[in-house]
Amino acid sequence: MLKRIWIIFLRDLKVNLKDFLSLYIIIVPIIIAILINIFTPSINDTTINLALLKCENQEMIDYLEQFAHIELFDTVEEVKKRVEKRDNIIGILPEAKKHYIMTQGNEPEVIVEYAKLLKTFYELDIKMDDTNAEIIEFGRKVPPLKKTLVNLSILFISILGGMLITLNIIEEKMDNTISAINLTPTTRLTFLIGKSILGIFFSVFGSIALIFITGFREINILKLLLVILISSILSILLGIVQGLTNDDVMNAAGSVKLLFLPLIGGVLAIEMLGDKWQKFFYWDPFYWAYKGNDLVLSGTGTWSELLIYAGIIFILSVIVYVFIAKSIRKGLE
Repeated sequence: MLKRIWIIFLRDLKVNLKDFLSLYIIIVPIIIAILINIFTPSINDTTINLALLKCENQEMIDYLEQFAHIELFDTVEEVKKRVEKRDNIIGILPEAKKHYIMTQGNEPEVIVEYAKLLKTFYELDIKMDDTNAEIIEFGRKVPPLKKTLVNLSILFISILGGMLITLNIIEEKMDNTISAINLTPTTRLTFLIGKSILGIFFSVFGSIALIFITGFREINILKLLLVILISSILSILLGIVQGLTNDDVMNAAGSVKLLFLPLIGGVLAIEMLGDKWQKFFYWDPFYWAYKGNDLVLSGTGTWSELLIYAGIIFILSVIVYVFIAKSIRKGLE
């Protein structure tokens, strides 16, 4: 049985590496991870951007880099052109023995005041050691937006794993090999497991690649694997049934994409709705998967909490299987 499962897995892998759509799905996690890194700032990043002259005052540049993003230019004219662009950036330029603030005029007041304070603090030679302020940390090491996007992407990858299974089964149907399994030693269960392996493999390694590229290297991988594997069950089941009941790739892919509705619904419920509305989403497996992933990514989840969430997801997946088992059996005939 294991040998036949392995043969089916290798066959699907070879086919997917030659098919553009399947290959695109396989590299999607890497693309998502790169985009998240590009468009989400670090939790320590400042939103204040300053433009200075390169050779004007290196000591001042080093000082301001502690508190703001610095862009350097060769001439005053270049600084002026940069300040006049649509984003908010403040120029600090020399005038006699002092410096003046160059603005476009439509920057938020808080940004302008911040730039003035930085310039004043430098001129007064005020250093961080001179402050009596106390820094209190709340345990956050990554920005909330980044964690939310990574969590959402992990669930998205599990759906893509189901879509990959759908494409592989339809490819078998196009080759008229589905019905032939009844004439071989390969059982229906072996066939379905073999077809599911690539989807599981994609969900696991795609999610791990995502978290490593986005910087979540210190989380408990075993806890993450628990949530990924359990939350992938629903995607795998629907991927199988859509592959068996559809003869067209686009129709099947469109049906699998309907999973995005409960996925987005569960995420929005957690992020935007109050506690009194949460109970209306207890039926959604993605709701519990999102909560489990959030605990893992924040490093606060215990095994008992994750096992409870995983148990709920498994029970909901079994309920779904009861409703679609007849369609799976019919598709294999």
